[in-house]
Amino acid sequence: MNQQPQGNVGEVLRLCTRLGFTAFGGPAAHIAMLHDEVVVRRGWLEEQHFLDMVGATNLVPGPNSTEMVIHVGYHRAGWKGLIAAGVGFILPAALLVGILAWAYVTYGSTPEGLSLLYGIKPVIIAIVLQALFRLGKTAMKGPLLAAAGIAALALYLLGVNELVLLFGIGLLVALVQFARHGGSFSVKAILPFAGLGSLPLIVSQAASVNLNQLFLVFLKVGALLYGSGYVLLAFLRNDLVLRLGWLTDQQLLDAVAIGQFTPGPVFTTATFVGYVLGGVPGAIIATVGIFLPAFCFVAVLRHIVPLMRRSPWTAALLDGVNVAALGLMAGVTWQLGVAAVTDWLTALLAVAATVLLFRFKINSAWLVLAGGVVGLVVGWVGG
Repeated sequence: MNQQPQGNVGEVLRLCTRLGFTAFGGPAAHIAMLHDEVVVRRGWLEEQHFLDMVGATNLVPGPNSTEMVIHVGYHRAGWKGLIAAGVGFILPAALLVGILAWAYVTYGSTPEGLSLLYGIKPVIIAIVLQALFRLGKTAMKGPLLAAAGIAALALYLLGVNELVLLFGIGLLVALVQFARHGGSFSVKAILPFAGLGSLPLIVSQAASVNLNQLFLVFLKVGALLYGSGYVLLAFLRNDLVLRLGWLTDQQLLDAVAIGQFTPGPVFTTATFVGYVLGGVPGAIIATVGIFLPAFCFVAVLRHIVPLMRRSPWTAALLDGVNVAALGLMAGVTWQLGVAAVTDWLTALLAVAATVLLFRFKINSAWLVLAGGVVGLVVGWVGG
């Protein structure tokens, strides 16, 4: 695996900024679009390298898809690429959310974006299916890994916790490989990686409301949060509604809804909350706080994952985590598909997008834009 940067900051910034404006649909969709751009179209990463980073970013806290984008920037253009990729992906969404937050504070309401998502969601399903197909061919290296991936999908749909599945299946695959081939595990090789999620709680318990405390609240969330936007909702409610009393439940739900239907990372919910609580300075501070740990995690993972790949035992662990992550992606895709394909038109959009992706290799960003236009037209006609 080549660790030397091979590109320039400009190409990284241009790609990640475009993704920041067009990557709707949540982390699974973001990762699928990123895969299409950097593995299929540009060849910046090999399938196995990309897959290893999907598994690794699932094992650490923070926004997985944002961490994947940052990793690609780091791989392509070094430290400058790391920063350019993160800023390019985060800033468009943060700006859009900031504008919506201004409208919310000024007029007391936000647009729902339902028409836009009506057309985009079925397209997103096709994009994720394409990524699952390609990554699955790399990840399923034998019957054991195929069975592990299917088990992860089934157990996720039955409600088993995501972290339990990732760590559990990863360890199970490593143990089976150990039993097959004999030998001993290197505990030293695993401990640094396992310790990444053990950051301390650093939020101040002071009663006064200020921007420093706001920053610490969101820094804690970015450093400790695993899971979906619903987990983000639980974290923020505990701190901002129950403990500090800064927000109402309705304001928090509005903030998470805005983060869900705008492009880019769902964590830009922080931008909305920050603006509501502290205007433009609050929006900037909250956004920096929640995303800062992601940059740090990627910088560490870049050095740890290649070391894991060199050892047969930690490589087996990583293979298990990879197929578990794909199983989770497949489970999320099924749930999204049930919510997205609700009538004949959305079914037609999903089928058409799938054919265009697999048969004609159409760029996924154009398909997302086309789906959004269809949704807006349908909403306008229906309205």
